Amino acid sequence: MKSIGFIPLRKNSKGIPGKNKKKLLGRPLFCWVLGEAIASQLDHMYVFTDDHDIIRFIEKEYHWTDRVSAIERSAASASDTASTESAILEFMDIHKEPIDFFCLLQATSPFTTAADINKCLQMVSSGDYDSALTVVNSHRFTWNKNGTPKNYDVFNRPRRQDFEGLLIENGACYVSSETALRESGNRISGNIATIHMPEDSLTEIDSLTDWKIVEELLAARLKKEKKASKITHLILDVDGVFTDGCVYYGSDGELMKKFDMRDGMGLEILRQYNINVMVMTSEDSAIVASRMRKLNIVDVFLGVKDKYSLLSRIAHERNLSFSNMAYVGDDVNDLANICAAGWSFTPANATTTIKNHADVILNNDSANGAIREACEFIIKYNNRYE
Repeated sequence: MKSIGFIPLRKNSKGIPGKNKKKLLGRPLFCWVLGEAIASQLDHMYVFTDDHDIIRFIEKEYHWTDRVSAIERSAASASDTASTESAILEFMDIHKEPIDFFCLLQATSPFTTAADINKCLQMVSSGDYDSALTVVNSHRFTWNKNGTPKNYDVFNRPRRQDFEGLLIENGACYVSSETALRESGNRISGNIATIHMPEDSLTEIDSLTDWKIVEELLAARLKKEKKASKITHLILDVDGVFTDGCVYYGSDGELMKKFDMRDGMGLEILRQYNINVMVMTSEDSAIVASRMRKLNIVDVFLGVKDKYSLLSRIAHERNLSFSNMAYVGDDVNDLANICAAGWSFTPANATTTIKNHADVILNNDSANGAIREACEFIIKYNNRYE
């Protein structure tokens, strides 16, 4: 049975301009749910958008998988007055291949996980339900406009543990059989199953204040998964970590970058302890490629804009745990990896945002012994596992 995922994105956003592309914890908002969809049991993901920047981004960043496609939607279905259902129906007219299950995912729900998606799929594929949606069990007391309570007795206020609360649609994930979708023209219909998600997933991103709250909640969720484990892999950013963050340009383009020889020796010593070294950077630099060859670093990933997606893919393909990884970064595009890696380091001259989330703020600046210091920390830390 074939199942597809569908993420509708509009170029224009009134509340937060460019919201779908805006970096949340260092990666574009829509990438959070797209990454989880790729990790789920969905057979293929379609991003339906009128934003050509997003289409180009997907073609470049997700070239490693044949399970993601970006399709241009019409101006009519992307207007302020158009409903999500109109985008779904437009897509269904375009998509001629037969499917069994259709999964609508919302980019503004970055708390959605592959497990949530799979639970919805399993409910509908069981044959007991026509569709499924994600909900949150809220224990808030609600009231009518006339001053009367909706869901409790004011003279017999229940304790939280004794209160069933209310199920509230969080707008994250909807799954429907193709038959039910085409017959109803609606994202959910028929016999509907509910899949519970954590209460923080109810937070909506309608303002910059919401954005900050969601970012902190996401960071906390990633950090919560950290476990004390032996470090087997060190992943490094380049500019602002290997280098001092400065780039020297001439009429022919990039001329030079500054590297610290002590860092190179630190990495050589680290590899003697059977720790793998990887490099990922958003820049596609011939100078960086040349320097990494000199250092005999094989795993070098250049031009990476969504570093967390790449790190997740590496972890999956090589059967690694984030807890076995150490990461060194200095700026916002490293933020998700800084929060997720078992140990995270940042140079003394890194941005304040990264310093607020890194496990260790190194004493040395970038291109001035920071990597060497991190290597020595890892070697000492791993001694406890000998």
